[in-house]
This record gives sequence, C-alpha cells and structure tokens, in this order.
Amino acid sequence: MRHLALHTGFVDMPTERKVHKAPLPMLGGAAMIIGFITVTIAVHHFLFALRLDKPFLGMITGATVMFAIGMVDDYAKTRKRDFPAWPKFFIQILAAFLLIYCGGVIRGVQDPFHPAYYFTFPHWLADFLTVFWITGIVNVFNFLDGLDGLAGGIAIFASATLLIASLVKGDVSSALSAASLIGVTLAFLRFNFYPARIIMGDAGSTFVGYVLAAIAVTGAFKSATAISILVPIFALGVPIFDAIYVVIRRMLEHRPVYKADRSHGHYRLMAAGFSQLQTVSLIYLVSLAFSVISIALLLLTR
Repeated sequence: MRHLALHTGFVDMPTERKVHKAPLPMLGGAAMIIGFITVTIAVHHFLFALRLDKPFLGMITGATVMFAIGMVDDYAKTRKRDFPAWPKFFIQILAAFLLIYCGGVIRGVQDPFHPAYYFTFPHWLADFLTVFWITGIVNVFNFLDGLDGLAGGIAIFASATLLIASLVKGDVSSALSAASLIGVTLAFLRFNFYPARIIMGDAGSTFVGYVLAAIAVTGAFKSATAISILVPIFALGVPIFDAIYVVIRRMLEHRPVYKADRSHGHYRLMAAGFSQLQTVSLIYLVSLAFSVISIALLLLTR
C-alpha cells in the first residue's frame, strides 16, 4: 500500500499544523479495512461457525461507508484542499442509522438503584443516543490522529478493553470483532509507529472510530447496566475528554469547532517540550489507566 500511495501521489502533504515534514503515504486505512473485513468474517463464519447477523453486517457496511467518505477527504488533502465538514457529518449520520436499521441501537439502561428495573428508551431517544455516540466517537477518534502511532495505539487499548468486557458478558461476536481490530491495528502499527512510514488517513481513523463505536453499541451498551455504560466511555476516555476540552475552548474563543488546529492534548504536550515519542508514550499510559479503571469497575460490580 505504501508503494501504491507513493506511486499514485496519494500522500499527506506537510502543513504548518502537522508534525511531519515530508509527504506521507495515506493508504494505511485501506490495508486496515481489507484486513479487518477479511479476518473478522473468517473467524466469525468459518472458525467459530457463527451466523453473520444483521448488527454485524450493519457494522461492516457502515464501516465501509465511513472508509469511502474518508478516502474522498484524503484525496482532497493530496490536492492541499479541505473537504467540507457538513457532507462528511451527513454521511456519518447515515452510517449510524444504517447500524440502527440493522438492530444496533442503545435501547435502554438499568436503574442503578433498583437493578430489577430496566428503563427502555423511546425510539426517538434510542436513535438519537446511538447517532450521537457513533458520530461523536468517529470524530473524536479522527481528531486524535495527529502523531505517529497515536491513534493506532489508542485503538488497541480501547479494543482490548471492549474485548475483555465482551468476554466477561459472554458476547462472542463482539469479542471476535474487537480481537480482529486489535490484530489489524497491531500489523498497521508496525509501519506507523515513530518514525511513521505510512499513516491511516481520515479513511482509516473514521473506519476505526466507527468500528469501536459499533462494537460498544452491539456489545457493552446492549446490556446497559449503569456500570457497563461506563466501560466504552472510559475505554475511549483519552479522545473523548480531549475532544470535550478542545470543543469548549474553540466555542469560548468563537472559532469553528470542526476546524483543525493545534489545541489538542498531544500538540500541547509537544509545545511544552516533550518529543513526539515521549508524548505518544505518555498518552499510551493514560489510555492504559482508563482501560484498567473500566475493566476494574466491570469486574468489581459483577
């Protein structure tokens, strides 16, 4: 993929905001989605003889849609242009509704004070929460992809957390999807860790964000006890809390919330004097801490 990207000019050009100083191939996301779809279908259908149910197929189809719009965005970057934010957001909403149509929806929550009671959300609220979660995670994960190995490493920690949570709950399908994502991301990280030889691009980051969000919806949120809701939130704590800070800061400064800048945590750490490798390592530790907390909460409240 790296040679193909270099040969076709499908590279991310350096800008004042970006850390890399030379053009970087952007077809890492293509290798990831091909690997993920191949591996996850193989282990589901052939290795474990599981039926490919509608939520699973909805996740695969929605992830492909996200990858496609990400490729359009990446192509614009090769021409040093920015693809408009609103068309991307509209496609993200459509991809979220695709998962909902296939049965992947946040249906309700258990009363934390009366565990025997389960509150089922009205359809409009269930759909809204699912769309908000999926589009939110897709975008916060996309924001995170700014340093070599950062997004890939966080994806591995988050996937591992969702894998453990799925195994605890006995959800084999979600566990296999999470394990497949770990595998393809580890393979990608070999070429993306500092100094990166290829990057996942928007096509890769939005695809990974969508898959993580979908696994949470069809897994942890499916049996939404008060604690299980916290598992995916803490698993993705680094990009979520970083995005909240950035959005609030941009709103206070009357700047567009969707316009990229250097206000994210990883850029601020580098501005404070940390090297790129030190910054990524520090954020890895924070992400690991979030993952440990989420799993501890799940195990202690079983």
